[in-house]
Amino acid sequence: MKRRALLQAAPAIALAPWAAARAQGFPEKPIRYIVPVAAGGGSDLIGRTLTERWARVLGTTFIVDNQSGGGGVVAAQLTTRAAPDGYTLMQGYVATHGTSPATRKLPYDAVKDFSPIGMIGATPNVLVVDANLPVKNFKELVAWLNANKGKVSYGSAGAGSLTHLTMELLKQQLKVPMVHIPYRGIAPAITDVIGGQTQAMFPGLAAALQHIRSGRLRPIALTGRKRASQIPDVPTLEELGLKNFDAMQWYGIVGPANMPKEVVARLNSTLNQVLAAPDMREKFATEAVEPMPMTPDAFGKYYLQDIARWTALVKAQNLHIDV
Repeated sequence: MKRRALLQAAPAIALAPWAAARAQGFPEKPIRYIVPVAAGGGSDLIGRTLTERWARVLGTTFIVDNQSGGGGVVAAQLTTRAAPDGYTLMQGYVATHGTSPATRKLPYDAVKDFSPIGMIGATPNVLVVDANLPVKNFKELVAWLNANKGKVSYGSAGAGSLTHLTMELLKQQLKVPMVHIPYRGIAPAITDVIGGQTQAMFPGLAAALQHIRSGRLRPIALTGRKRASQIPDVPTLEELGLKNFDAMQWYGIVGPANMPKEVVARLNSTLNQVLAAPDMREKFATEAVEPMPMTPDAFGKYYLQDIARWTALVKAQNLHIDV
C-alpha cells in the first residue's frame, strides 16, 4: 500500500519543482490585459496607469485590450476562454463580479470561471441631491423624503448598476418610496439631477466631484468605511447609523479559472508591490481610487460577498431588472 501511494504521488512530486520553475521564469512574453470598457474612461485610465508600472516590475510588456460591450460580458467571456497560463488577465470590477451576477443571467459564472489575482482599489459612491433642494444634511434629507412621499425620483447609470442598487439599499433601510429613473450612463443621470428633473442619485465620487466643487450638486453622505479626503466634511452612511453601506465601486484583476498557483502568487506579489509605491496613491487620486492590496484568497472572498450582498437586496426589494 505504501508503494502504491508513493507511485500515485510521484507525478505530483515531479510536477512541483517544474511548476515552481515555470513561475520563476514567468513572464516570458507580453501579457494581454483586458479592460471591459472603451478607451478613455476612468477604468481605462486605472488599467493603463497600473500596467505601465507593473510591466517594469515584471520585466515584460502589457498589451491593454479594451473590450467594451454588455456591461463587461464581452470581456469576461474572452477571459474565460483564454488559456489559464497567466498571459491573459482582465480588470474585473463591481459590475462584472458584483452587481451583474446578482441581477442578470450571465453567460459566465463570476466565481467558478475565474482565478482571483488581487484587488487594485476602490472609490466610494456619494449620495448627492439637487443643490436647490431645501436640505443640507442627512437628517434634513430623511425628513424631506418623508414629507414628499410619492413625489421623489432618483437617477442611475442604468438598471442593475451600482448606482441603482445602492439607492435601493437606502430605500430599504429608510423605508421611503422613490421612483427609479434609469439612464444610459452616469453623465446624463447627473445632468438631470443638476437640472432638477430628478432629485437625488448615488454616483461614484470621481464622476460627481467636479459638480460638488462647483456647487451644482450637494453631497449628503458616502459609502465605504471612512471619509474621503476630497470631501472630508461629508460623513459615511455607516457613521450615520446605516448598515451594509461599505459597498464601493471597486476594481481588481482576475484570470481564467485554474491558473497555476505559483503564477497567481507571482502576479499578486508584484501587483501589491506596485500598489505600495508612494506615487500610486497620488496617481489614483484623480479617479478618487484608494489602493486596496489583497491576497488572491481575500479578493476572491471579497467579490463573492459582494455578489451575495446584491443578490439578497434584489430579492428583498423584489427588483425585476430587464437588460
